[in-house]
Amino acid sequence: MLSFAARRSLITQKCAASTYSGLTSADFLKKKTNEPILEYRKGSKERQDLEAALAFYSKNITEVPLRIGDKKITNKLEQKQVIPSDHRSTLAKYTYATGEQIQEAIDVALQARGAWERKPLKERAEILLRAADLAAGKYRMKLNASTMLGQGKNIIQAEIDAACELIDFFRFNAVFAMELEHYEPISTKITKNTMQFRGMEGFVAAIAPFNFTAIGGNLPTAPALMGNVSLWKPSNTAVLSNYIIYELLEEAGMPPGILSFLPSDGPVFGDVITASPHLSAVNFTGSVPTFKTIWRKVAENLDNYVTFPKLIGECGGKNFHFVHPSAHVDAVAAGTARSAWEYSGQKCSACSRMYAPKSIWPKILEKISAIHKEIKLGDFTGSRWIRLSVGCDR
Repeated sequence: MLSFAARRSLITQKCAASTYSGLTSADFLKKKTNEPILEYRKGSKERQDLEAALAFYSKNITEVPLRIGDKKITNKLEQKQVIPSDHRSTLAKYTYATGEQIQEAIDVALQARGAWERKPLKERAEILLRAADLAAGKYRMKLNASTMLGQGKNIIQAEIDAACELIDFFRFNAVFAMELEHYEPISTKITKNTMQFRGMEGFVAAIAPFNFTAIGGNLPTAPALMGNVSLWKPSNTAVLSNYIIYELLEEAGMPPGILSFLPSDGPVFGDVITASPHLSAVNFTGSVPTFKTIWRKVAENLDNYVTFPKLIGECGGKNFHFVHPSAHVDAVAAGTARSAWEYSGQKCSACSRMYAPKSIWPKILEKISAIHKEIKLGDFTGSRWIRLSVGCDR
């Protein structure tokens, strides 16, 4: 019978067997670098594989269950994720978790927490490094196609988000965590100071947004890497892409119970997690009003908690462009139009205001207005739109 180390080595080799960019986590550990962005040129393997994945998900409705421990669960609270450019087309069917099922996930997570926290950090990090290789290879086109169809992104937007950023999250987080372990506070001749990192007492509620697949994967896994257990609530409009991440993490070796996948009605999920005395943290990306609601509920229950829950929230911002009189007008217009209206401006970093000098403002306005007239809304998954997204059909 193979030792744990030998089994782990075989899993790692399998996960890294084929990445589209050629970069594996083993290469990354030798030289830290971002995952290369693929070009999807005409006739390339990635272009062919992407179009095949788009065709598959367009023709087949994916069934997405709840995941609690080692169980796949469905109930009568069936929901649909539709394609945003065609609401008549169903991409996935999924189940809303009931309050009782969310509580079950909390109980399962708490049971799994102790053994997971005691697992050496390097072994937890290796799971994310394997997951990165799976995202870079076997699952890359699944992630991109589900993000394009389910969340309305073109191929370049999906490639940067669902593939490259997710891979970078997994790899860099693993390395940053392992670097933390080497830190030791200063000791003196008469005192010995040490530092030990451990998971928090309780569970983390990871509440993911619709607009970035990578963030959906990062919110539950970053706490898990550090020895915590996470309840993962995906956005209703990003269920499929987030579930594909769950599946690749499972294949990478994530044990049952560490991550629970719980599509849910927002208020139901919020009520159950904030009422639990074992809530240790909320890891949230979304709107300011929703985060305020969560904060308020935590405050109302503060006396009931075993510890003080940590609240981490990334909400919308007001990004601006400040234009210098010497700026190149064409570059200003193109950059501002892309920042403001790409993905319909559905990004916390989208440009929402500009400070421009009077001397060049008329020219900027003219050029931005011309670009705005050319913007098209709709389905960007066909071959023609892939060709336009990558710039040309090379």
